[in-house]
Amino acid sequence: MSNSTRSMPAVFVGHGSPMNALETTRYSEAWRRFGKSIPKPKAILAISAHWYTEGTGVTAMEQPRTIHDFYGFPQPLFDMQYLAAGDPALAKRVRELLRPVDVRLDNTWGIDHGTWSVLVHMFPDADVPIVQLSIDATKPAKFHYDLGGNLSALREEGVLILGSGDNVHNLQLMRRTADAPAFEWADRFNREVIAHIESGTHAPLIQYESFGEPARLSIPTPEHYLPMLYVLGLQRKDDPLSILVDGIELGSIGMLSFAIGALRA
Repeated sequence: MSNSTRSMPAVFVGHGSPMNALETTRYSEAWRRFGKSIPKPKAILAISAHWYTEGTGVTAMEQPRTIHDFYGFPQPLFDMQYLAAGDPALAKRVRELLRPVDVRLDNTWGIDHGTWSVLVHMFPDADVPIVQLSIDATKPAKFHYDLGGNLSALREEGVLILGSGDNVHNLQLMRRTADAPAFEWADRFNREVIAHIESGTHAPLIQYESFGEPARLSIPTPEHYLPMLYVLGLQRKDDPLSILVDGIELGSIGMLSFAIGALRA
């Protein structure tokens, strides 16, 4: 496959609230448009903020369960099932590509809401097999960026790589009204992130602590930020960038979504 015609894009999605699975918003509409703008993937490898572990694991079951890893939401959200197949062969391929990192084949996790709340819009028929890769909480940001780059061959093999998190994610300071404006520090950090993504300067995004107070407040814990680094690690020099949607909800939840690689016109 040539990069210009057949290489699968990779995408980072700011998934925000699980309610985005049920609601039609400008974010869910952007995810739906993205799903329609690419060839149907052979499979999906998802890196979700909500599988944060010691060590690295990859789901290897034939039929992953739908995980409802949240509380306090309406019953219809708990009733949702995203019954996509797994892909044990892809799990083994991921393990091979990431050597010498010891990647365990996992048969206990499944598809968490960081993945399925997005995919119900991108691929509503649940007809693309899914594998999830966990995020090793013991490793620094550069490790995750490099791990993303090591997965690059999957793009030529028809696999869509999805990172799902939020580039700004501070639940403790979240404002509880739907029309709440962004905190100044959240807006400033979001703009810095976008500027570096657009210019292709990834080093400052790996060393995000250098942004000082806006970074400290925007990323009090790194699990929602790190999926973005996997996707940036996949970017090649000739890959176009597409900002799919942007915004900050509830004052402190970044909804930036972007794709690398060519989309269909």
